[in-house]
Amino acid sequence: MVAVTLDRLRKAYDATVAVDGVSLDAPAGGLTFLLGPSGCGKTTILRMIAGFLEPSGGAIRFGARDVTHVPAEQRNCGMVFQSYALWPHLTVAQNVAFGLEVRKAGAEEIRRRVGEALDMVRMGAYAARRPNQLSGGQQQRVALARAIVYRPEVLLLDEPLSNLDAKLRLEMRGEIRRIVDEMKVTAIYVTHDQKESLSLADRMVVLRDGCIEQVGGPRELYERPVNRFVAEFLGETNFLDAEPEGAVPGGRAVRTAAGMLVSAVVPDRPAGTRLVASVRPESLRLAAGGDVPADRPALRGTIAESTYLGEMAQHRVDCGGTMVKVFELNPRQASRRGQAVALTAEPDQVVLLDR
Repeated sequence: MVAVTLDRLRKAYDATVAVDGVSLDAPAGGLTFLLGPSGCGKTTILRMIAGFLEPSGGAIRFGARDVTHVPAEQRNCGMVFQSYALWPHLTVAQNVAFGLEVRKAGAEEIRRRVGEALDMVRMGAYAARRPNQLSGGQQQRVALARAIVYRPEVLLLDEPLSNLDAKLRLEMRGEIRRIVDEMKVTAIYVTHDQKESLSLADRMVVLRDGCIEQVGGPRELYERPVNRFVAEFLGETNFLDAEPEGAVPGGRAVRTAAGMLVSAVVPDRPAGTRLVASVRPESLRLAAGGDVPADRPALRGTIAESTYLGEMAQHRVDCGGTMVKVFELNPRQASRRGQAVALTAEPDQVVLLDR
């Protein structure tokens, strides 16, 4: 296993800078996700790691080995593309064997390794079929087998599940996690799908405009975003203009246009600095207005909209002209529209950020 290190990596196309001095470590044997909106530089970074693009500056290391200017075929990387990129005239086994044949492996070794790779992705029974005889999920498994058949040090995945339907995406997420763990390979995965990254990643790297916004574990980034961009990119949240006040049990009182809350996550800023509170809809607890004492910090209002979704209901609560979104799990009423309610949150779920 080798770690992948990027040191001030840069890529520019004339006056356009696609990647601007990115430094990060992808731990050995882990699954590191690069995510961000379209055009943020994540695929450009992946292609520089693979050796398909020449960096404009900086360095790429696999362990202690500097591979910045090493040709792609000498880097020992496996890559899974968004489009599968399977040869239509070759069988499944022949597609998987292609990389080994280019490396001039012996016939017996090719047969053995192809069998092992197909068994790992649970496609051994389909070895004689051609790609057009397979479903999208099966084709993706073949593409994955082709990337791992020569036992790469680094596995690169470029939005590999984006062409699959929701059910297949869920299935393949588990398969990718299993294969990475079984192979103990260092994997770097590019996506713009927040759920995909939160459910699979050991480490997440959020990018914007070619720069890193935040690096950390899924829970850390979701619950402790460093700015509005990260908070909003990783899921739905309520942004409320906030003014911190005095210390109270559990943190500091926070005055918002929607009501009072308590936050345990207050940045160190000069007095009078205007901040914004990020509160996830699922972290708000909904109660009848009269059930929460008047002296307890809460957002109070009336449910203006209520959408029943089976396992969850989504509510929009009008708190004195400020709309607050709330998710209610396992709702017992099809609609709460018009009800007076109070919304409370644990102090560690109220995160104050710079505006």
